[in-house]
Amino acid sequence: MAFKRRASRIVAMKALFAYEHHKEKVDKIFDFILTDGDLKLDDPEFAKGLIKGTIKHQKDILEKIQEMAPAWPVEKIAPVDRAILELGAFEILFSKDVPPVVAINEAIEVAKEFGDLNSAKFINGVLSSIMTKHCTYRDPKTGEYLKK
Repeated sequence: MAFKRRASRIVAMKALFAYEHHKEKVDKIFDFILTDGDLKLDDPEFAKGLIKGTIKHQKDILEKIQEMAPAWPVEKIAPVDRAILELGAFEILFSKDVPPVVAINEAIEVAKEFGDLNSAKFINGVLSSIMTKHCTYRDPKTGEYLKK
């Protein structure tokens, strides 16, 4: 299951990257990436939900990223890292079915594959800070951060 969802996250990251640079319709970009053929999705709706949700909440997400990484203006963050951060922040802040810790771990794994040598560490720091600030409820049984 983890890798199946990771494939959706990778497709979503690629789509957000392309959307930022081309401003084409999201569905057109998504369909193009799926026809690329390097990743097969069992649940394309999960990927579409990530893309559309991230775009819908992008202003709020970028504000939170900027707040947690004040030394790095959002426009100066590498575009791939920014797309991964946006997806991870969307899942932390708005996803109902993904625990924040899972969202961070998945973002780190995607960053290891597509970012540079420092991407995973940077993404971990920013997303962990977002989780700590905005998901302050901890489950007393598991110790995991949960969404409010």
